[in-house]
Amino acid sequence: MKPLPDALRACLGQGVDAIDTPALVVDLDAMERNIERMAGFARQHRVRWRPHAKMHKSAEIALLLQRSGATGACVQKTAEAEALAAGGVRDIFISNEVIAPHKLLRVARLAAQLAAQGGHLALAVDSLEGIARLAAAMDQAGSGAGIDVFVEIDVGQGRCGVPPGAPAVALAQAVARHARLRFAGLQAYHGRAQHLRGAAERREALAAAVQAARHARDLVTASGLAVPLVTGSGTGTLAHEAASGVFGELQAGSFLFMDADYARNERESAQPAFEHALFVKTQVISVCASYAVCDAGHKSHAIDSGLPTVALLPSAQALRYANGGDEHGILYADSPEARLPALGDTLWLIPGHCDPTVNLHDHLVSVRGGLAHGTVERIIRVDARGALT
Repeated sequence: MKPLPDALRACLGQGVDAIDTPALVVDLDAMERNIERMAGFARQHRVRWRPHAKMHKSAEIALLLQRSGATGACVQKTAEAEALAAGGVRDIFISNEVIAPHKLLRVARLAAQLAAQGGHLALAVDSLEGIARLAAAMDQAGSGAGIDVFVEIDVGQGRCGVPPGAPAVALAQAVARHARLRFAGLQAYHGRAQHLRGAAERREALAAAVQAARHARDLVTASGLAVPLVTGSGTGTLAHEAASGVFGELQAGSFLFMDADYARNERESAQPAFEHALFVKTQVISVCASYAVCDAGHKSHAIDSGLPTVALLPSAQALRYANGGDEHGILYADSPEARLPALGDTLWLIPGHCDPTVNLHDHLVSVRGGLAHGTVERIIRVDARGALT
């Protein structure tokens, strides 16, 4: 593990002014309020929650979430699972398909490692070939350890997963035939519904997803196999899965930081009011009569879900962030009341999409006491940055 850079170490215990720019900053107070609200929501609905670590990519945060009541962590990549395990996380679900034999051998070895430490690993499958290859890798690893396997069904995402009917039953039965594979239930995630803007649209999409998951669960049960768990959900729809009576576990992850894209959704009345907790600190480095330029371009934040918004300004004085390229952002004052910032001013940006934004940074600078007058309390490593395999 690389040592902490001197510039970051020097920030510890200092005010926010000591943070160099651009930097990815976590408001710890807001993040902890989001965790409390999520934990309370899960308790109220009597469902488990397994936040997606592909968002924060940090073993430290995954363990914090588990201490707050989370069951474990979800990841999408084998390398993410390995990075979290190296940081002490013992309950990990790779909620994605893994097909390459050499990669499945890594999965099998990680399953053995976690089992020896009192933990366990799970994996999603959506093909008979994938199941056969996983079973072969588990045999080749030769540890005697097992692995939990979830059959992924397509409930509207249009990506991975089999139709929620006879194909799901066939895969569940195939899993059950292998001694080292434990059929753990169904993976049912509707990612496309997370960012439907209207609450009614999301409600309609999730009603169909819940019906599909229930149908698949009932068919598998009728075939003679118990379905221990239906898992899925995201920050945009968690109120529906929690109330469904079908889903027993929520995988929402973005609630922790909340990005600008999620803020564009019409909020469900039953959903907790999560706050923005992830920001890019930036400084104005050039000004002219009609715009200002800051030092946070799209190398510091992802733009796949739109450009960042400028935080902590009254709505009448809001600034518009425009794309200035790799290293620059262009700031415009579009209303008569708004004023351009001065040279050297600090601004706080809310990223459009938190997951790939975090993946651009090695560390999260974590502040206690707010962005205006807070203090740098700790530096959180992004352990799984670039963990793409």
